Amino acid sequence: MPPTFPGTVIPGRGEGAPSAPAAPVTIQDVFAAADRLKGVARETPVHTSATLDARTGAAVFLKCETFQRAGAFKFRGAYNALALLDAEQRRAGVLTYSSGNHAQAVALAGRLLGIKTAVVMPANVPKVKAEATRGYGAEVIEYDPDREDREALAERIRRERNMTLIPPFNHPHVIAGQGTAACELIQSAGMLDLVLAPCGGGGLLSGTAVTTRALLKAARVVGVEPEGANNGTLAFRAGRIVRVEHPQTMADGLRPKALGELTFALIREHVHDMVTVSEEEIRTTLDFLWNRMKLVVEPSGAVGLAAVFHGKLPVSGKRVGVILSGGNADLQAVAEWLRAKPA
Repeated sequence: MPPTFPGTVIPGRGEGAPSAPAAPVTIQDVFAAADRLKGVARETPVHTSATLDARTGAAVFLKCETFQRAGAFKFRGAYNALALLDAEQRRAGVLTYSSGNHAQAVALAGRLLGIKTAVVMPANVPKVKAEATRGYGAEVIEYDPDREDREALAERIRRERNMTLIPPFNHPHVIAGQGTAACELIQSAGMLDLVLAPCGGGGLLSGTAVTTRALLKAARVVGVEPEGANNGTLAFRAGRIVRVEHPQTMADGLRPKALGELTFALIREHVHDMVTVSEEEIRTTLDFLWNRMKLVVEPSGAVGLAAVFHGKLPVSGKRVGVILSGGNADLQAVAEWLRAKPA
């Protein structure tokens, strides 16, 4: 069920609702996804911190997708997309490409729904991610990212095997599923002035924006990216998709070279602003989450909070919702980052 506390704005859903142009993803799609995910996805907790509020001057609500099945928000979109396949598509199986969280999410969703899955993954992906994907039952097809294009390889395999391709972010059912995290955040936290989400390919951000703009009339939605992987910010400013060929950031989940056509269109329509954060700002935010709040968050998951933690936005006196997108951290790498001294 959608949130219905005072101040919530729910678009017309009956015969008397005004007509509007068809949108690729609507709040009704998010509500439908929430129904499919009920009892399957975890309704993750929203955490607060008096120390964080004192530092920022805001009331900050952290939606902890670190506790989601497969360790990240990606399970929401993957399950929603696979659940909508027809019988023939389920028999043929699902293919995707991913370096981590979406791979694990598709593999787990496939196992739960009885659908065989295959994932194109770079050969240099952290071993723990490839092993987790295999552990959920998917076939892992490795490739050399320096010599092969993952999307071209996936398309060739899709044609050969007649499988259904479910991409990591540029898919309406994936986006609608991701939007359910914001729906739960609003249900738990109530009225918010500002909602932030990290942006890689834009699936989580666009789903968050669709949901927030529909449910909270006055709230602003802001996407956050690493400075070294800022394709979304560049695209937002330029009004066209911009590619960043070699994104450089510790936030490995935010390294797609560009937004998708669908996510770009939704971000342009529903997102108010985009900001970037430095590697040091990500690291110190990660340090706070691990050491002060005892939350195991991966670098990508800390990016949204980094913008609040380091004053990239005016938040004093506001109620701020932030999605911590995942917790599939490379523990050895994070330990090294947390030991590092500021530059």
